[in-house]
Amino acid sequence: AVVSTQSGYYGRDTWQHVPPNRGFDTYFGMFLGEQGYYSHKKIGRVDFRENYRDEEGNLVDNIRTDLHGQYNTYLFTNKSVELIQSHDQSKPFFLYLAYTAPHIPHEVPDDEVQKFASHISGGGRQKYAAMVSVMDDGIGKIADSLASTGMMENTIILFTADNGAYYKSVGSNYPLRGGKSSFLEGGMRGVSFVHSPLLQLTGYTNKHLHHVTDWYVTFQKLVDDVPGDHDKPQLPLDGVDVWSSVSANVSCREEILYELRDPTKRADSSGKKGLKNWHKYPVSLKTSDMNYRKGDSRDALDFFVIRWRNWKLLTGTSLEMQGWSSENGKKNYTNFVNYKGELHPRSLVSGTFLFDLSVDEREESNVAEKHPDVVKRLLYKKQGYLDKVKLVGEQRFSNKGMVNGVWKPWVEL
Repeated sequence: AVVSTQSGYYGRDTWQHVPPNRGFDTYFGMFLGEQGYYSHKKIGRVDFRENYRDEEGNLVDNIRTDLHGQYNTYLFTNKSVELIQSHDQSKPFFLYLAYTAPHIPHEVPDDEVQKFASHISGGGRQKYAAMVSVMDDGIGKIADSLASTGMMENTIILFTADNGAYYKSVGSNYPLRGGKSSFLEGGMRGVSFVHSPLLQLTGYTNKHLHHVTDWYVTFQKLVDDVPGDHDKPQLPLDGVDVWSSVSANVSCREEILYELRDPTKRADSSGKKGLKNWHKYPVSLKTSDMNYRKGDSRDALDFFVIRWRNWKLLTGTSLEMQGWSSENGKKNYTNFVNYKGELHPRSLVSGTFLFDLSVDEREESNVAEKHPDVVKRLLYKKQGYLDKVKLVGEQRFSNKGMVNGVWKPWVEL
């Protein structure tokens, strides 16, 4: 079952890629990346649905306008508990729950905000804390439901995040540098934990390298799933099995490709019908919509970011280099001086940056000139990754996805 936000870029664009067509029995949530927590809308269109198959095997797309006005974090929690309690325990169970919280827009019941009014200053920070708290309470209810049904005894719970908090916003990634939309550690590291009676070691901090793609491989092996037993062939996987790392604190990988952008591997598939020129459609966060910031690193032309052991290399054009958040999350930020001696609070820059994270976790010292051998070694890895990259199209939103006041997949493959 899937209870979530943003089922994937192609999941929102094509019916072939919605969760019930990708191995899941049911889906409850939204296709886009954000929405009003009460309105369940983006740019005035509804994006809240339940997908499943009827008795004849036909895909059902039930738009849940009846839930308008209900806080979606509560809805996601309640649906998850319902699925757990109604599950036939003679069959395996997998739940993917991706809360919207604490993504913008920052909306939360007033009574939840009041819990933080006495010790957190600033309305924005109070709302942010309240959103995380409501999510935390929901996870507790889900854990209680697993325990009460006896399912916890053979269950693995993974909690993780897709990125760090935005830099210069209400969140804080202290002591790390930068935030979401950058490839600095504050944006790339996600807070995670694993809970299970199946773990060999518990109560420790794991500092080994893991990538989000590793979880699919890990879960697949834990349940003894054999790719060859399925009707469709399994594509090559980027992840590695990290169960021995998580369970026994043994390193399973020493390299992670953070990002690779190359103009030769990019196709403009938006066409006249797409919203490639999204700046022509101004929207406001106050109306629960999202606007891409001009100059965002997602529009960068050419860069390569890789981590190998404790070394991290960033090289290319249009790298977003941010500063550091304060320890308490208040709005006093530290800017930085780039390799040319210029001051940048948050800028797109070009160049080569090498950090030794074993002694410089905050990414303060660019040591590329001191260690040209390491730079050369990491740059050598780039072509190997490029050889594996397929030509990709950058789909944007389209007016074709807005049908009768509802967001729907629109791309035909």
